[in-house]
Amino acid sequence: MQTPAPGSAAWHALLQEEIIEPERAIIDPHHHLWRNGFGFDYMADEFLADTASGHKILKSVYIEARAFYLQDGPEHLRPTGETSAIVKIAEQLADDPEQVQIAGIVAHADLRLGDQPELLDQTLQEQLRCSNGLLRGIRHAGARDPRPEDLLITGRAPAYLYGREDFRSGLRQLAEQGLSYDTWHFHHQNEDFIELAQAVPEATIVLDHFGTPLGVGIYAGRRDEIYQKWRMDITELAKCPNVIMKLGGLAMPDNGFGWDKRAMPPSSDEIVQAQKRYYMHVLEQFGPQRCMFESNFPVDRLSVSYHVIWNAFKKMTADFNEAEKHALFYGTAERIYRL
Repeated sequence: MQTPAPGSAAWHALLQEEIIEPERAIIDPHHHLWRNGFGFDYMADEFLADTASGHKILKSVYIEARAFYLQDGPEHLRPTGETSAIVKIAEQLADDPEQVQIAGIVAHADLRLGDQPELLDQTLQEQLRCSNGLLRGIRHAGARDPRPEDLLITGRAPAYLYGREDFRSGLRQLAEQGLSYDTWHFHHQNEDFIELAQAVPEATIVLDHFGTPLGVGIYAGRRDEIYQKWRMDITELAKCPNVIMKLGGLAMPDNGFGWDKRAMPPSSDEIVQAQKRYYMHVLEQFGPQRCMFESNFPVDRLSVSYHVIWNAFKKMTADFNEAEKHALFYGTAERIYRL
């Protein structure tokens, strides 16, 4: 019999775990929906199958994925097509209050329009209008690597996006609107990101995926070296009170743990053993009130199943008190995204 392809439903079905703390209320603050991303669809049905796999996922936040863009019209307004498409899906899910509700949207806008504030304002106002009250923030990611050919997810940012004055002006304009800013980048960009957070302290900034420590291509075989530098950067970043951390997104193929190439998916115990030090260091530096667990699905679905990754989060924090657990699984996301 042919071995199921890694990341497929049949592959994930090879490993089933008993759900830990099934009654714990959870907000998943980071998921995407798309058609034919990485060669598969991940729409409402697939999302519901994952969120209904055992954990008590009550709400979620949709994060932009450059999906469903308008195909014509002004370039700066085309991302509003994604927002409109997600609102329709959110309305469909709202028909059944027993299932997860998309309670917020983090959309895309080109913050480099900060040097054309009227265009950026037009973009933000149109995103607000299209969102039907769900817009909570904007993501304009800074990810860029000198060898994109080595990566599955290359990032699209220009060099030193975080240091551009037009971008920083756009971020200040976003903060004036009361909207948060999400971003992701690679580990070697953490110093640039620290400078950005220091330069725009009035902005609430959410860093996705730990700052993405890479482990493939030129970064393969350098995990401990990269970890030590990443660890120092996180310690420095934690001094910026306007930064919030999303804990997750470490099961992307580019992280280099290799689970996406195995005959069997990883267990929650394997995830804890391989990655707990990242989670614990961020939690030690930022504290649970500035952290939230994220699934990063369906990207991390390439390596791990939904119920297993949330089991791993629960195992990592088994010794935490109830207030700390509530913050990580629900409270921080609820506060930051105003859910």
